[in-house]
Amino acid sequence: MFFAALSTVVAVFENIISFAIDKTGCSRKKSTLINLAAMIVLSLPCALGFNVLSHINPLGPGTLILDLEDFIVSNNLLPLGSLVYLMFCVSKKGWGWENFLQEADSGRGLSFPQAIKPYLTYLLPIIMLVVFAAGYFYMFFTK
Repeated sequence: MFFAALSTVVAVFENIISFAIDKTGCSRKKSTLINLAAMIVLSLPCALGFNVLSHINPLGPGTLILDLEDFIVSNNLLPLGSLVYLMFCVSKKGWGWENFLQEADSGRGLSFPQAIKPYLTYLLPIIMLVVFAAGYFYMFFTK
């Protein structure tokens, strides 16, 4: 498991470093050091939440800092990010349906079905909002 986690961190970290180099123009070494420091600082609350900071219950009794971080990512960032991505792909103000189809069908294999547009444009965003609301309902109203 250690090597699986390490290889995942290296793969993700490379994207972060490349993005920082492209956006700031700084050297690879400087970008690596700054992002490494940021990753360590942002990881500390979770790591210390099981011992030194275990008295902190951010979401009520019996919860840890990891629970708060899980809630932020799983119940907020992932559903909302998916919704934004979906709306970008299908709306005229974003990428647009035609551009999405052109990109999706650019390779070999099956073509993306055009008949699915109403589902992706109208029904799926509603389903995603229901999932988002259900996460909040489950977190705050079922205990």
